[in-house]
This record gives sequence, C-alpha cells and structure tokens, in this order.
Amino acid sequence: MSELDELNCVSTNKSPTKLTTTGKILIGISGGVAIGLSLICAPFVSPALRKFCLPYIPATDVQIKNVLTALGKREGKLLDLGSGDGRIVFEVATRHPQIIGHGVELNPWLVLYSRIDAFKRGKSVSSRTNFFRKNLWKYGISDYDNIVIFGVEQMMADLEKKFIAECKSDCKIIACRFPLPNLKPIRTVGEGVDTVWLYEMSK
Repeated sequence: MSELDELNCVSTNKSPTKLTTTGKILIGISGGVAIGLSLICAPFVSPALRKFCLPYIPATDVQIKNVLTALGKREGKLLDLGSGDGRIVFEVATRHPQIIGHGVELNPWLVLYSRIDAFKRGKSVSSRTNFFRKNLWKYGISDYDNIVIFGVEQMMADLEKKFIAECKSDCKIIACRFPLPNLKPIRTVGEGVDTVWLYEMSK
C-alpha cells in the first residue's frame, strides 16, 4: 500500500467531530433568537403578502395637526382604520373629550402597545379609547361619526366603496396622504404628504 493510500485510510476512518457543550448551547441560543425574531417580525412583514399593503408609518406632528383641524368640533365616535401605535386616537381623546376613539389594527404588537399606552395615560384617556385587532376590510364602520384613514393609493378606491356602502349619513371621513378617487372633499387641509381631505357622507 502506498503512502498516499495509507493517508486516505487514516482520513476515512476518523470518527465524526463531536459538538462541545458550549457549541450546542450557542446553536440553541441562535435558533431561539431566530425563531423569536421571526415571530416578532411576522406581523410587520406579512401585510406585504396581502392584496393591499398598509405599512406602519407613524403620523407626523403636522399630519396629526391637520387631522385635528379637519375634525373641528365634531362629536360622537371616531375610528382610526389602521391605527398603528394609536397616536391619532390618543390625540383626539386628549383634545376632544366629547369624542370616543377606537383604533383598528391587524398587527397584534401594535394593538398591545396601544392598549398599554392607553393604560399609562390614565383613566381620562383609557376610558374613552379602545383598540381592536381586526381586519379593516371586515370591520363594521356603520356606528361611527368620524373615520380617519392613512391609506395607500392602491386601496383608496376599495375603501371608498366600503365607506359608501357602510357609513351612516353625516359621517365625516378624513383621508390622509391620498384622497378618495371619486368623492369630492368638502375641505382640504395642508399640502404635500401632510395633506388631509375631509369628506361628508350622504345617503
């Protein structure tokens, strides 16, 4: 047997390298972190797999100011469709004590964050706000007097159909970032990306 053959035999007969305890622990930790990140990120990533993606983009201070201006002295119940971290609902509840504010959001982490934030703000706010983990397309909107939506352009036509079909007479719609395609606004506040359009529904 040649020297080369002997080397090959030695190499082939080597037993598999065993993982050390430290190596096993590191692999376990890495796997756990990967699973944890997947669970946390899934609600943020999964909207991109739907027909219409409504990404979480927090409203700016100017956008909030314009929403409040468009809302004026309205009363009743307000709904924020795709409420994110709840900032619109909280601002309305803080500045308009005559309004009950609800938020609808599909991301469970944002709904949880909003509920915790409401509790931290005290009873005067938490008693007049509520947040629901619901699909906005399946959520009934007929009981609301005011509706706020920060939508994307591709979804505004379908939202308009939902508003026409479900909203009660005199309901005010405040569309942010993009207008409804066919309904004529009764007022426009702001400019550029901060523009909001106010619509009044009639039957």
